[in-house]
Amino acid sequence: MGCEQVNLYLHEAFKAYSRRDLATALEVDVGTVRRWEIGETKPKPYVVDRLKQMVIPLDENRDPGKFTFIDLFAGIGGLRLAFESIGGECVFTSEWDDYAQRTYQANHRDQHELNGDITKVRESEVPDHDVLLAGFPCQPFSIAGVSKKNSLGRAHGFEDATQGTLFFDVARIIAHKKPRAFLLENVKNLMSHDKGRTFEVIRQTLKEELGYHIFCKVIDGAHFTPQHRERILIVGFREQVAFDWDALPLPAKGTKTLKDILHRTDGSEPLLEWDGKRFFDHENSRVPDKYTLTPRLWNYLQNYAEKHRAKGNGFGFGLVGPESVTRTLSARYYKDGSEILVNQEDGKSPRRLTPRECARLMGFPDSFRIPVSDTRAYKQFGNSVVVGVMSHVARLMEQFLDPARLEPELALFAEQTR
Repeated sequence: MGCEQVNLYLHEAFKAYSRRDLATALEVDVGTVRRWEIGETKPKPYVVDRLKQMVIPLDENRDPGKFTFIDLFAGIGGLRLAFESIGGECVFTSEWDDYAQRTYQANHRDQHELNGDITKVRESEVPDHDVLLAGFPCQPFSIAGVSKKNSLGRAHGFEDATQGTLFFDVARIIAHKKPRAFLLENVKNLMSHDKGRTFEVIRQTLKEELGYHIFCKVIDGAHFTPQHRERILIVGFREQVAFDWDALPLPAKGTKTLKDILHRTDGSEPLLEWDGKRFFDHENSRVPDKYTLTPRLWNYLQNYAEKHRAKGNGFGFGLVGPESVTRTLSARYYKDGSEILVNQEDGKSPRRLTPRECARLMGFPDSFRIPVSDTRAYKQFGNSVVVGVMSHVARLMEQFLDPARLEPELALFAEQTR
């Protein structure tokens, strides 16, 4: 393997990894990576093979997907995994966070560039697509003054009502590209935010301004993973279709418990090539001590919980075991891990979940690579979606996304409504 080819692999890898994160993934030190860059040394053949796997481009001759979709506010690609699982092809991605971009690019090989801030992308620059996916952040809307504008004969519409919010960018792309369908995801509290006014603006924009038929439902991630995580899903279709939330039954809650995602200490924990020894010590079949809380932090959390219990408050840590279903994993988990602490034997303080366990808790497969630091990984998984929930919704939408099956369904629906 020549130096030029190795340098090409390194150049491509640096698009998704920092030098430190690349060194971690390849189980070498940063100085070794720098020496490769300047040609002072060459990586061993098995390292080159691993590096090559990280940057292999997509097969240009691959079969196109049954439908196309775009991934907005993409995070680390949880929604994408769900819609690829039913045959979709991603043709556009937008994610502003540099660290999330690294994780996304380490796991999703694209022939399109990853776009940053969607507010700086003109809707005309977005390719045509069948489905728009967006886990957009919740922001307050200002709807004051609409009646005054009406009295003055001034148009307002969604541009006026939503301008300055990130939902506006979703709306303007839908308005311009008119995709066949969309799926929007947000926290459950979106429905009650600002006394329901925020959700009402969203509903009016999608249904009355943009003309889509919308279907909303709150689904708890506990149907698919051992974590209570309620999220609002907003499904929209350009045409009127017979979409039914109950067409596929949800699995019963509690069928998955924490033992299904915890590292196995009986010698059966799989050795994951990209994790190496980072999250689990396979030689001793144990989780590294760095994930165990220090006695000082554990005492602080216990005292904090006791103080609030005395006041009648519910604040405190969440201590869990193999049969538990956890609280919601949050983006702040890296701070103290208090919402999900795994009980340990032998008088040890409890421990945090490892980033790999967080990935499993969110429904990501073990093949999903974690190229960033633990702190960044905790934030990314805490901000992500439960992949199983999104896959369930994707399957519900699937029959209305396949062009070969869409028209007969619409014709049938038209006959029923005459």
